[in-house]
Amino acid sequence: MKTWFLDETSSDLRREEVPEPVLRPGAALVDVLAVHVPAYTSALTTGARGDLPTPMVLGTGGVCRVTAVADDVFGVHVGDVVVNGGLLRSTDVTRPEEFILSWTGIGGTGDRTPDVARLRGVWRDGTFAERAVLPASVLVRLPGAEEDPRPERLAVLPWLAIAAQGWDRGGQRPGDVVAVLGATGQLGGAAVLLALARGASRVVAVGRNAEALDRLAALDTRVVPVVLTGDRRRDAAAVAAGGAPGVVLDALGAATSAEPTLTGFDSLAPGGTLVLVGGVRHDLTIPYGYLMRRRQTVTGSWMARPETLATVWRLVHGAVLDLDAVAVATVGLDDPAGALDQAARSRGLEFVVLVP
Repeated sequence: MKTWFLDETSSDLRREEVPEPVLRPGAALVDVLAVHVPAYTSALTTGARGDLPTPMVLGTGGVCRVTAVADDVFGVHVGDVVVNGGLLRSTDVTRPEEFILSWTGIGGTGDRTPDVARLRGVWRDGTFAERAVLPASVLVRLPGAEEDPRPERLAVLPWLAIAAQGWDRGGQRPGDVVAVLGATGQLGGAAVLLALARGASRVVAVGRNAEALDRLAALDTRVVPVVLTGDRRRDAAAVAAGGAPGVVLDALGAATSAEPTLTGFDSLAPGGTLVLVGGVRHDLTIPYGYLMRRRQTVTGSWMARPETLATVWRLVHGAVLDLDAVAVATVGLDDPAGALDQAARSRGLEFVVLVP
């Protein structure tokens, strides 16, 4: 079976023939139809984004067709088209632990416990491959997707769901004014699409690339682009110019400072919520009295619940969310280096998708 295999971090991701995956309890065997290659995948293989349980077949997410299920798996059936949500949780409800399957990222308590190490070791291999064995708990059925002629578009569902989970955490409702920080990134672009589909009256798209923001503005008259200048007070006033947002979703990547995030906080309406869902690696200095008197909230959101994935699929399947807004470039398994380079150059609503 052909895969993208990583021997260790700092080594190159390479095309490798490995033995066919073997079905195990609690799992399903799947054919991988399409899987998104995130823009930062190359950095991930160097160890710059956290450790990986190498050696491994890399790859999380993906749309797959089920070919076999274990005897103790119920609700997922042979022939189903499913999406891999990627977030695997322990069964301990008093001290939940979770991690991103075949990727980097530990949630729950955030601690690298022995149980997390064991989970990552048992469920090591991912979806940059022709086939995979995946725990049934990460799979969400996509009723009606069996005959979809373009499964490569559906590979973006996990990213859309991460954005949707962020809006859920912020309590976005139809008619709200909202803002997206880092709107020109892939997660930010997904957040703009979701906000529109969920009925926002205005979506302020905030970023540094004016051309990319203009492309988002062309999606819908409700999208208002704001180019960051680096002047926090001026930028916050621009974000709030048409009415202060009730929810600001921070989808920024590895920003050089926390100032863009704090710009979003400064623009919030009284009672509003700032949702942190991006990749900022800086602490935030929040004024205690300001936050208290304005009854505002700062909350975190990470990955997406299976229910959120199912909701996003209903929006897509029901034509409420149009995936034609997403530009998908497909790659095969033969040239991982070229595919990672192409992915690194993707921006906004451009997605590179592996079709094995």
